[in-house]
Amino acid sequence: MGTVRQKAHRSAPRLIVGSVLTALLTLTTAGAALGRGPSTDGASVAARTDAYIRDVAGDVGVEPHNLNPIWQSPDIKVCPTAIECATSQNPIVGVTNYVFVKLNNPGPYGSGVSTGTVQLYRTTPGGGASWPIHWTSIGAVATSAFPGVTTVTIPWNGVPGPGHFCLLARWVSPTDPMTSEGPSHSTNTRNNNNIAWRNVDSVNPAPGTPEVRPFAIGNETNVPTRNDIVFAQRGEPFQNAGGRIVADLGPVLFERWVQAGRPGVGIREVGRTQVEIVGANAKISDLLLNPGERPAFSLIFSTQTVSSRQFVVDVIQFGPATAGGEKTDVGGVQYLVRTAQR
Repeated sequence: MGTVRQKAHRSAPRLIVGSVLTALLTLTTAGAALGRGPSTDGASVAARTDAYIRDVAGDVGVEPHNLNPIWQSPDIKVCPTAIECATSQNPIVGVTNYVFVKLNNPGPYGSGVSTGTVQLYRTTPGGGASWPIHWTSIGAVATSAFPGVTTVTIPWNGVPGPGHFCLLARWVSPTDPMTSEGPSHSTNTRNNNNIAWRNVDSVNPAPGTPEVRPFAIGNETNVPTRNDIVFAQRGEPFQNAGGRIVADLGPVLFERWVQAGRPGVGIREVGRTQVEIVGANAKISDLLLNPGERPAFSLIFSTQTVSSRQFVVDVIQFGPATAGGEKTDVGGVQYLVRTAQR
């Protein structure tokens, strides 16, 4: 789409100039009403394109939104080969994996072919990851997003151990700019349809052989905050099939929890720094985090039996996304747990 051009004609009445200005102001106001202000990159409103990466299956690109969970994007998928797999898989450590990112065009704020770069990042699984300090680049691919769905393949070379990550995809385009970006990654994701996030991990403990996963919680603000870790199980709880989930907070986080009065529901202490999750909907409450902190603790999944069923466990950090704000979902991980043969 071309840019708006003004042609000066000495004989044109001033009324025409006023009409043009009125039309431009009307277009700009309409763009702001849709959730985006005037272009900051020199492109006119008429030249605006809009490709988006879905946060959830029902996402149509409107920004900001209150859809949840925003950290299970269906448009980011990890596969072991350059041929797209049916469902996303855990990356294989030490070899090249491939991440597939889907761009949906058009979104609600523009149309036409959008040209830009898909950027891919990783961080420790969990919540409260500040932008950009907690994110490490995986790679980037320049592409054009045509009307419909464009799939971009990004090689992930030499995946580091232990092989469990949060993934972040960003669509960076001169004609499809970000609305705004700040240190709160969860806020950025809600406010920009150019940003999406995927935190899904498969866990396969065998009887007598636990599997351990890292989980990080962070403070995205510039003041100390109190944070909750929520354990929500969909369907039948893992514990009903002989499974156990234990959070080993480590000495620092455990001591802060003790100082807060050991608050929580559906939990019990089982070790010097460990808390077992015994309820289908459990919570460890009021963990103090200082500005910029993002400590990691361990989640231990174990079982004494084998089951053919898959258990879904969402572990979510709830904390302020802004200084003085209310607790909200600032990130989490969905664990798909299926027991394996010894």
